[in-house]
Amino acid sequence: MTAPKPSSARPSSAKLVSGSIPGHLVSQTTPAVIGVAAIMSIGIVDAYFIGQLGRDALAAISFIFPVAVASTSLGVGVMVGINSVVARALGEGDFAKAAQRANFGILFAVGCGLVMGLALWALIDPIFAAMNAPPALMPLIRAYMTPYACGFPLSLAIMGFNGVLRGQGEAKRTSTVSITYAAANWVLNPILITGAFGFAGFGIAGAAYATTIGWAMGVAMALWLLRGTPLPLNLGMLRDANLLDPAKAIIRVGLPAAFSNAINPLGLAVLTALVALEGEAAVAGFGAAGRLQSFVIVPLLGLSGAIGAIVGQNWGAGRFDRAREAVLYAGGFCIVWGLIVAIGVMAAGQDFARVFTSDPMVIAEFDLYLRIAAWGYAGFGLLIVGNGIMNAVDRAGYALTQSVARVFLVMLPVALVLRPAMGSSAIYTAELAANLFGALSAVLLVRYIFAQAAPAPAAGATAR
Repeated sequence: MTAPKPSSARPSSAKLVSGSIPGHLVSQTTPAVIGVAAIMSIGIVDAYFIGQLGRDALAAISFIFPVAVASTSLGVGVMVGINSVVARALGEGDFAKAAQRANFGILFAVGCGLVMGLALWALIDPIFAAMNAPPALMPLIRAYMTPYACGFPLSLAIMGFNGVLRGQGEAKRTSTVSITYAAANWVLNPILITGAFGFAGFGIAGAAYATTIGWAMGVAMALWLLRGTPLPLNLGMLRDANLLDPAKAIIRVGLPAAFSNAINPLGLAVLTALVALEGEAAVAGFGAAGRLQSFVIVPLLGLSGAIGAIVGQNWGAGRFDRAREAVLYAGGFCIVWGLIVAIGVMAAGQDFARVFTSDPMVIAEFDLYLRIAAWGYAGFGLLIVGNGIMNAVDRAGYALTQSVARVFLVMLPVALVLRPAMGSSAIYTAELAANLFGALSAVLLVRYIFAQAAPAPAAGATAR
């Protein structure tokens, strides 16, 4: 396979096809980690202030969490599709194609957000009934989900902008958008949830209001930052363009990536439904521990977001040696970080739990979950980084197949078979088994993809 011929080239736009691969990984991942940490901190802050409303509110947000993650993951799939097509077009040297796909991608993301927000609003009751949410919790769930669904198109707009920024290798700008959105939540959460300055607060609905306002501020920041890049927003260029090509390119990656990203939290939603059969304390502990877990794996999430632009640009330029080098460094980091963090959270599980609640039953469940599931962090890292690599090189179908197998052939069967004898610990064991399977399948698939693209460089060969 040879490098694509450039068309309408602007070589400086594909800035990741030269220079140090470790340097690019650090420069792209570090801002991504900061941005993801900022977003994940919202869940921690939500859980803290909602926890002050009582066990019912904490249990309600535990049901809401996997649904919110699933809906956001669909949006992430759209962002991944935009990132992939923009990065590869820049790597090919075709600046005009990159600009057209970037602008169409933003418009496409907003349209997806409108459809998804409407669906979330219309299906609130059926979704949570399927998750075994107790009727007593449904008023709290509706109070949160209604404003969340109405504001959801703003979230997809952010995904569209971030896809364009990431495809260009503008990790710092993407991080700034995320920090803007998160900072608004940090300030608004205590005011809108529990009240301040004489204001009583809206309870659990306040968390959704804070999220929606944060999204609006993130959109404003993204619009401003995109102006300073080689691919600014210019919808006028789509007026006479053939939109079928960018639509097909984004959907080919974005649709399977969206389902692949959504399947994992779908599995989490099913696990939540199974945990609900063990009682509200189990649900509250499982949900709160999941918020902590989401935070400690932030570097892995940041790396999974950053790897796409690096591999995508080099793949588009035919620099398979550089793409392979990035993959090896990323995989090694996943293993090291995952093991270090697993040891840390296991050692301090109950101390972390007391940040969220003083209920001894919830604390015990929180600690049990971490003691089992934490050993799968490294595997989860390899899974999501592998998905990022497959999406970047237009192999999103492989990532989707892997995710389906992980949830439906491993996670759910293990949970269903073991739960009658082991209770909630069986469900946590199922998550561990799924992450170990995900790691193995990701490694095998990525090796296969690279073997098909180009032979590995001979020992001692010098990279171009």
